[in-house]
Amino acid sequence: MSDNLLITEIFKISDLEGLRTFLFGKHDRNAIREQLYDCFLKYSKYSNAVEWNYAVRICEALAIVGWGKHEPLEAIRGQWFNGNPETYFIDRYSKPYFFDAVWSKRNGGFAIDYGMSFFHGNPENPPIKPIRINAPIVEAQKTQLYTQRNWIPKNPIRIIRGLANCYDNSKIIVESIDKELMQSLNQNMHPEAYGSGIDSITINLSFSFYDNYHCKTNYIIADEALKLKQKDFYPKLLELYSEKEIEDNGYYLRNRYTYGPFQKELGKIRINIVFEKEFSLLSESKQKQVLSEYLIHAVEQVAKRLKSKINYNFPIMISDFKSILYSWNNRQTF
Repeated sequence: MSDNLLITEIFKISDLEGLRTFLFGKHDRNAIREQLYDCFLKYSKYSNAVEWNYAVRICEALAIVGWGKHEPLEAIRGQWFNGNPETYFIDRYSKPYFFDAVWSKRNGGFAIDYGMSFFHGNPENPPIKPIRINAPIVEAQKTQLYTQRNWIPKNPIRIIRGLANCYDNSKIIVESIDKELMQSLNQNMHPEAYGSGIDSITINLSFSFYDNYHCKTNYIIADEALKLKQKDFYPKLLELYSEKEIEDNGYYLRNRYTYGPFQKELGKIRINIVFEKEFSLLSESKQKQVLSEYLIHAVEQVAKRLKSKINYNFPIMISDFKSILYSWNNRQTF
């Protein structure tokens, strides 16, 4: 089957089970894999929405037949910080490869913003640093940007921050999360043992802070038993402090944990954890300990909510998570 015919056929099949049936009907799995990989290399240099969607479908097909000797990659349609779409390929350690594009919304649909897009090379030959792509502006297309639906096995836990701000005494802990804890999770979790029910549990950390521009955000943690909603926060805060105290100190009442809905088709769930100022007054070792307790509680609550809804080995995943957090707690930060 020629490359063009193969792509035409797999792109006609919208559901993954149908794609699986089609691909497993081919007798020479190795040959079909190499055809798919050759097509992937072509469309990894996508310049418009249609070509990106071809790349996504090829990655879905390769996730079914296997990548063989090639590094498995996942095609993700994410969101840039300004809300615009971002598309990229990552390996199991969340390292980007090939073309990472940010898109802008135009009258005709979406088009790549080449000023914010980079080439990361391939796993066999990555550049020293990402290369900015100089390319002519391509006409916008109204086609929806797809994201891969059968994700590759990888560490399911992502710990991020929505804002970079925090009190000075927490900066070394935050840096350690980014540079040490996440690296350890990516390398030492065992995603093949957990199943395919979850792609990512994203845990966003929101720290209290005060910066040089006199911007104050000091979170007050609501009583968990109250189960407050967004509309309840300020009225309840007024029961605790005067308007002047709230304004002078930048007080915001928030729940410690906020759980988003589980997106079953994408295998994703998002959690937010909020930290009061007093957290940053603790010693570095105590901050690590408390943070670890919060992280474990959040993941255990996700397991409690989802264990009857999806096929996923939460006990093994949580055991691995606890073990890595234990090692991180006992590692000295500098």
